[in-house]
Amino acid sequence: MRVNLQPGYVIHSRPYGDSSALLDVFTAEFGRVGLVAKGARRQTRKGSKAGLLQPFIPLLLSFSGGNELKTLRSVESAPGRVELVGDRLFSGLYVNELLVRLLHRDDPHPRLFAAYNDTVQQLAHLQMIDVGLRLFEMRLLEELGYRLELTIEGVTGLPVRPEAFYHYQPGAGLVRRRAGESSDDSPGADSPGADLPGTDLPGTDLLAMARGEIEGHVRQTARTLMREALAAHLGEEPLKSRQLFARGAWKRPGAASGPQDEE
Repeated sequence: MRVNLQPGYVIHSRPYGDSSALLDVFTAEFGRVGLVAKGARRQTRKGSKAGLLQPFIPLLLSFSGGNELKTLRSVESAPGRVELVGDRLFSGLYVNELLVRLLHRDDPHPRLFAAYNDTVQQLAHLQMIDVGLRLFEMRLLEELGYRLELTIEGVTGLPVRPEAFYHYQPGAGLVRRRAGESSDDSPGADSPGADLPGTDLPGTDLLAMARGEIEGHVRQTARTLMREALAAHLGEEPLKSRQLFARGAWKRPGAASGPQDEE
């Protein structure tokens, strides 16, 4: 297989041998692809490819090979390059890590690629960057076949009520919290969420999320829900980007004004 001028982004890289690199790239038509960039770190009269093979730079990639790991033939920059710094940079690294952890290689996701491209632009320009992240997380789960249903209870099929509170249960969805009800004779006492510990998610916030309205206090509800929903697929290994952010690694010269609970 030979692919020419495929739109894509580098989402992860590591050194390989003396001068090469192993890349994970996210492409418009082929999804996540593994590439060997031979001599990418070697300095020549024209410089090194390494400066171009960085996250968040829109690229046109040409590669070939029939195995899981293909060979990069050429690369050039595409329009739309942005610069991410501070908490915006670490938010982008978080998005990239989600793709590496959750996407299978060579599995096309053209709609997700479009959403990723939009998210990179939003990280550079939106004031509330966490809103863009929540929308991307929801699209990612939908593309993986785990769409969050925010208007209907997962077990009963009843409509989510704005005055009620809910929990997210992996494999079931939203389960209503019935605080104070009898465990024997109250309506819905057999709900698997009736005695679950955890954070209450207000129904009014969930319905706002379903409408795409992530603002004010809804932002915290969205963050909590998406953490719980993604945790079911990420497994026990912690996200490295989240650990770096927790240690305040984004606080350096040129960083943005401060964290926004982005991931």
